[in-house]
Amino acid sequence: MARTTATKTAAAKKGAPKKKELTKEEQIKKEQRRLRGIFKDLDANKKKLVTPLIDKAAFMSIELDELQKVLEHDGWISEYKNGENQYGTKRSPEADTYIALSKNYAAVIKQLVDLVPEPKRKASRLAALRDE
Repeated sequence: MARTTATKTAAAKKGAPKKKELTKEEQIKKEQRRLRGIFKDLDANKKKLVTPLIDKAAFMSIELDELQKVLEHDGWISEYKNGENQYGTKRSPEADTYIALSKNYAAVIKQLVDLVPEPKRKASRLAALRDE
């Protein structure tokens, strides 16, 4: 049974079309479209505020994905040589960039979320009784 499963898997991989690898610009545009879809119902004034934030969030999202791949491959620690016989380890420059960028990304996403009106929630029975 395992043999037929392996054969089917190999055949599926062989016949399956390869997924086109998107360029960085295409990935950013795709993320911008996704975010714009989320914020499509905002009024015109808020859309003007949201558009630059969406562009920044999309860029940061793709950069974070790329940095994450680098960190998974190379690790968070890098070695350095300071002088003739002095060696050590430190956090890699990619790790520092990832940490700073993720904080900025979280701040931009929070700004975007704050601009979206909360959906109208159904009042609980307790709240309805309290309001009477």
